[in-house]
Parts: sequence; C-alpha cells; structure tokens
Amino acid sequence: MPSASSLNLYTTYRSRFPDPARCLLTTPDGIAYTYADAERESARIANALMALGLARGDRVSVQVDKSPQALWLFLGTIRAGLVFHPLNTAYTEKELRYFLQDAGSAVLVCDSRRADALSTLCAALGTSHVFTLDADGTGSLTERLAGVSATCVTAATAPEDTAALVYSSGTTGKPKGIMLSHDNLVANVTTLVDQWGFTGKDCLLHALPIFHVHGLFVAIGCVLMSGSAMRWLRGFAVDAVLAALPHSTVMMGVPTYYARLLGNPAFDKAVCDHMRLFISGSAPLLAETFVEFEQRTGHTILERYGMTETGMNTSNPLHGERRAGTVGSALPGVAVRICDGQDRPLPAGAVGELQVKGINVFTGYWKLPEKTAADFTEDGFFRTGDQASRDADGYVAIVGRSKDMVISGGLNVYPREVEQLIDALPGVRESAVIGLPDADFGEIVAAVVVPVVGQVVDGERIRLALRQQAAAFKVPKKVFIVDELPRNAMGKVQKQALRDAYRSA
Repeated sequence: MPSASSLNLYTTYRSRFPDPARCLLTTPDGIAYTYADAERESARIANALMALGLARGDRVSVQVDKSPQALWLFLGTIRAGLVFHPLNTAYTEKELRYFLQDAGSAVLVCDSRRADALSTLCAALGTSHVFTLDADGTGSLTERLAGVSATCVTAATAPEDTAALVYSSGTTGKPKGIMLSHDNLVANVTTLVDQWGFTGKDCLLHALPIFHVHGLFVAIGCVLMSGSAMRWLRGFAVDAVLAALPHSTVMMGVPTYYARLLGNPAFDKAVCDHMRLFISGSAPLLAETFVEFEQRTGHTILERYGMTETGMNTSNPLHGERRAGTVGSALPGVAVRICDGQDRPLPAGAVGELQVKGINVFTGYWKLPEKTAADFTEDGFFRTGDQASRDADGYVAIVGRSKDMVISGGLNVYPREVEQLIDALPGVRESAVIGLPDADFGEIVAAVVVPVVGQVVDGERIRLALRQQAAAFKVPKKVFIVDELPRNAMGKVQKQALRDAYRSA
C-alpha cells in the first residue's frame, strides 16, 4: 500500500491487479481486454495528458459513451494526477456551459458528433484542449496516442487531493461540484470489496453508465480492487443481460433493472444459476420487487445506500438477513445516526435526518466553502437531507427526502432546476415539480403548472421546450395544468399534497 503521505487511487487499484494476462472485461462483441491492456492504455493516456503541460489537479471533463477506451481515460487521468470530471451523456450544450465554466476545465473529451459545437463553446470558456472519443474507441484522442509510450510513473498524490469532481444539482437549481479525494474512494471501495465478498473468481455484469458514482467508483472499483472480471454492456437491455447472466457471478443495478427483468418470463432460477449476488442501489427498491425477485430466482437482492457525496454508507449483509424496505446497517468505518432538527440523536424507531461520518465522506463542495460548512454539523457529521429511521438491530430505512429530490431510473433530478426552466416559458406563472411512483423507473418526473391568467399553456409544448434545454431524464413525463398550487399558511407549496393528488395519474 502507498505510504500515509502519498496515495493515488490508480496505484491502489494496481496493487490488487492479478496476472496481467487475466481478462478484465469482455464486450458484447466478444472482445476481451486484459489487465495488461488497462495498464498499457491508461499509461499512454496519462502520458498524452501530461504532455499538454497541465498542472497537477487540473480538471479533465469527459462526456462520452461507455467503452473500454473511456475506462482507460478515467484511469489515465487519475494516473496523471489530474481530476476526472464525468458528465452525463444526456446533458445539453446549455448545461455543459455551466459545468465547464464552473469546473474551469482544462480539457474536454466528447463524442465527435458534438465536437464542432463544443469546440466553439470551449474556446469561449477558455478550455484549452478538446478531444473526441466515440463509442467504438476511435477519435482524435485515440489518434493522439500513436507513438506515445505505454509506460509511465503514476503521479504521487496526497490522500486528500481531489481525484474526481462529480456534479450534483442543488435545491436552488444550481449544480454543485462534489470533490472526491483519493482517500475517499480508496477507503470506500476497500470496505465494499470486503463486505460484499469480491474475489478474483468473480465476474461482474456491468450494465450501468460510467458517468455516475454507482457504475464508475462502486462497480468498476470493486472489480479492480479484487482482480476480478466484467461482462461489459454498453447499457441496460433485458435480452443482453439475460445472455450475460450465465457468465457472471455478481450484478449491480438500479431498481428499474430488476423490475424490467421480472417483466420477462425468461428470467428465472435457471438463468441465475451461476450468480452469487445481486446488489441494488441509487434509488429505493420496492418491497414488492424484493419479494417477487426472491420468489422467482431464489436470490435475495442486497440493497445498500449511498450518495455522490459519500459513496456507500450502509448495506444489508452478505451473510445474514437482508430486510425488504431497508438499506442495512452502517458499513465498517462509517458512523450513522438519526437526528432531529437540532442535530440531537433520536432513539431507535424515530424518524429524522440521516447523518453520516467517515473517511468515505467528500472533502467539500467545489468553490462553495459556506455551503460545505452548512452541510456539516459541529461534530463533523454530514447532513444527507434524507429522512430515515433505524431499528434496534441497526437496520436503516429511508422514508423520505427532505430536499424533495426525485430519483428516476437511478438518476437524480432536483425539482428546483426543472421548475426554473418551466417558469421561464411563455404563458407560465409558476410550477411545481414532483416525483410520482412508477413500477419501471421507481419514480417519474411530473410537473404541475399554473398558467398566467388569461393564457393557455399546453403540457406537450412544455415537454418539447424542455427537451431543448435539459437532459431527457429531467423532462417531466407528465404535465398537469391547474389554476393554483396548494400552499400552507406560510405560502410554501405543499408538494406532498400534489404527490397525493396525482399519485394514481
């Protein structure tokens, strides 16, 4: 292991690599990549990035489709001592402008189809270098690697140095950059490998996106830290997952994945015969899904709880009772408590704010010291904003989100961000965005809109307008037009009343 004064995420991964000839991942096309490929190709990218004259800690923003080469890019960025800044592939140019400007990105790697427009944007923002990388592994970044050395010395970074900058929108609608250190990521994934029993004999079915903490740091991290392998899917498709399950031992997914698998009659005990573990996260798993999954397959889903700011905090046990409707107990090294509005711990069974503390918790919000200070208690616990309870055995149940965040298909949608876009449209007086239960996505985004007096607004036109400004997963799937929004005595919109009113819509 690296010394206490020097810690690099890649070096830690590398210390756990098996025989270099061991298969790391296999694509749907049957192409196999080894650990030696990961070492060689990430070194070339690290060398190419360092040759640009970047300073340690510069941000490398990445908006590309999932591919083995995108994985090498992540590893190479970390090896070079730079900060990896993943971006959802659905983000529009308007959204990217904010992210690139706020992060002060030195490099952008994007799909070649967007290169012209984003090059113009980067020139205006001062992002010096733009490269392309497509899903098939081709692009100007790949071309630049020709002749670049396949060996490099991984940068010596401090434990507290930022390894990744991941943005999560806030209740004000303005996204916040979350600084994840090498120490944060190493500590969390080391715990997960142990708690979930990962070994070199495992093969992870990887259908998650890699611009998200779940797919990038949790899933890939567990593989690299255990020397195991992956069945690499470009995205989730039921038929592809069914084909890959007999060759896998572990699957990580969001609840939507498991609900869709249960909707296919071919998903049964036989197809899961080789599986060791199914893990669910990024959104609440319905108790009905938990029960039906066990009845259909004989496997009990392991549900856990984490956040972008913290990585994983709690988990149902690998060996022991996995309780439906709970996210398990605190992981080793993580302190969890349920508190009232004055940060006073509550007894078992009481509902309050879930607060966490540990090496896994992020170092702070990018360029927002006051926000960082406000989200931590005086004794160092992070205020998650989630409402939860904990029983006498330590099992935590998430019962609500005080910040009204919607989690649709495992992706976070912050209502205020969408409301601001809707309110700016012609004819709209105000709006309220809520989440409504959905068997497939867990929740869907819905908007309740009040028109300007005397004007008519159309729900489908609102949806169409938002598609031009926001990622598709943020666009409301349902729009309800009303004369006024319900408010309490203080004038605050009663979103729970709206959720109750439209729950069956």
